[in-house]
Amino acid sequence: MRTVDPVKHAAKKRHITDTAAGLFAEKGFDRTTVADICKAADISTGSLFHYFPTKRAIFREIFEQDGKDNAEILARAVELSPWDGVLMVIDHLCVPALDRSVAGLVLEVVAQASRDPQLWELVARNEQAVRDELAVLLQRAHDAGQIKLPVSARTAATWAQGLVDGLYGRLVDPDFDASAQVSTLRLILSRFVGAQAP
Repeated sequence: MRTVDPVKHAAKKRHITDTAAGLFAEKGFDRTTVADICKAADISTGSLFHYFPTKRAIFREIFEQDGKDNAEILARAVELSPWDGVLMVIDHLCVPALDRSVAGLVLEVVAQASRDPQLWELVARNEQAVRDELAVLLQRAHDAGQIKLPVSARTAATWAQGLVDGLYGRLVDPDFDASAQVSTLRLILSRFVGAQAP
């Protein structure tokens, strides 16, 4: 019986989802076919279905992976000083916005989540996990005297996520340079919580 190398298996799944994410961002979920994904990923249809039963399962896996990536960053962030941890999480959340093609994927997830309860729950769970950890980090930073919270830590975490969401929302504007605005986002957040500007 053939054994499966878990590292290779995970790498192949990631290759498929990364490839599909680019196509979904460019063409949309409905207009992207399984054949398109197979061609771009250089795999057979049979091979793809070995990893994912449906195209929708691939789309959901993109956000499953997003949750796992976030969890890794959150685990690293708690090892830093609290405010540095907050900024590390914010920077991580902003990274995908530096790729302009992500704008299409953002629009697509909003459209798909409205008719896919499982996807909606997954995205909401990812958001909640980040918000919960940001609230913990913000409270610790406040308690350590690194910041002065003008509102509850949970409210501040919600608005920190809102700033990041705003960055993604502007990607549809061809004149908006996300990479140039991340420092502005950090500055706004720092002033909101009374931190020294990064």
